[in-house]
Amino acid sequence: MASSSLLFLFSIAFAFILGSNAATLAKPRAFILPIYKDKATLQYYTNIKMGNPGMHTNVVIDLGAQFLWFGCDGNYTSSSYHPVACGSAKCEAAKGIGCLGCFGPVRPGCTNNTCSIFPFNPFNQSLISGGLSEDELVVDSTNGVKSLLRTNVPSFPFSCADPPVLDGLAAGTQGMIGLARGQIALPKQFSLKFKVPNKFALCIPSSTPDSGLGDIFIGGGPYLSKSLTFTPLLINPVSTAPVFSEGEASEEYFINVKSIEVEGKTVSLKTSLLSIDKKGVGGTKISTIDPYTVLHSSIYKPLVQEFANKAAAMKITRVASVAPFGLCFSSKTIENSGTGPTVPAIDLVLESSRVTWKIFGHNSMVKLNKNVMCLGVVDGGSKPRTSIVIGGHQLEDNLLKFDLVSSKLGFSSSLLLKNTSCSHFRAF
Repeated sequence: MASSSLLFLFSIAFAFILGSNAATLAKPRAFILPIYKDKATLQYYTNIKMGNPGMHTNVVIDLGAQFLWFGCDGNYTSSSYHPVACGSAKCEAAKGIGCLGCFGPVRPGCTNNTCSIFPFNPFNQSLISGGLSEDELVVDSTNGVKSLLRTNVPSFPFSCADPPVLDGLAAGTQGMIGLARGQIALPKQFSLKFKVPNKFALCIPSSTPDSGLGDIFIGGGPYLSKSLTFTPLLINPVSTAPVFSEGEASEEYFINVKSIEVEGKTVSLKTSLLSIDKKGVGGTKISTIDPYTVLHSSIYKPLVQEFANKAAAMKITRVASVAPFGLCFSSKTIENSGTGPTVPAIDLVLESSRVTWKIFGHNSMVKLNKNVMCLGVVDGGSKPRTSIVIGGHQLEDNLLKFDLVSSKLGFSSSLLLKNTSCSHFRAF
């Protein structure tokens, strides 16, 4: 896999170099951020440089979060930092609520008459009020001529957060970065500031940094859209944010799963759970925060039962389940293939039977030890807000393109089918 991944990496570099007809074009055409996977927490994170002279920091990637926040805690100093005033147009765009003041020395994260937004950590469910600020962000980009360039993004919005909010984040990370639909999320800001298309793609690695990393592509990328399958992105009419005003829609990413199949057989379930109702309950969303797919109990139970039946027909031996999983097998009775463990394939059937997101063993099974593998889905109970949350394990080594102009999701299914993956080493 290493050689094919490296080949994929070189194809990325050459695609950027050859992708432009205008050799004199100076402005960035796309942006690239690395994706790392933390082995202990299974969180995905990236590295950014903020401020002048600049501070490098690792931040956890949240596909559904609205903005960037990190812990300043007296260590952050920058000559290009400035707070955003409450009541300003920028505060309104950020959906700020109220005004913040500070009783200590003025510093980043402690200023007066500042727009109030709310950093949220979903891992410990902590929510605080923080001041909206702006500073210079430095990221890698391409102008279609050179493979990677260092680019300064002026006045990038973010918030400082107090140390308790950092609890539960992967070791070495200091905050979170949001990729949601909102005006101050990363994709929209790059689109506004550099006039690149409002779209981005994720290629999430299954390996940890010592064996490779993945990528976020913003504005465009080296991937071929013709190789992707597309399905509409849906709008949940009721916000799923921790703080919102009445009438606001969700900024997270939902898709229309119509049914689920296991090895070609449709799982018998209550199909009304697959739709989003007027209260914003139900449906299917995509998450980089949940490590595994989370299902409403009325979906989880029949899916697990059907998978167990199909696995038994393949003479795969079931063993005692291991939390948080409810269906586990003996690894000795599972063969391997180019797409991972040879187990029943799961299909998420989207707007028609011809549009399916196929999940093979690499993304459906979790290896606990040399003897046990488990189906990587968990029971979300009988009253979850969202019926299906597609988690990180099911996203790994899949290329996902979020086109916010056409409101469509492009997906590759497993890249292992193409003898490659999202994990690679930087060669430039």
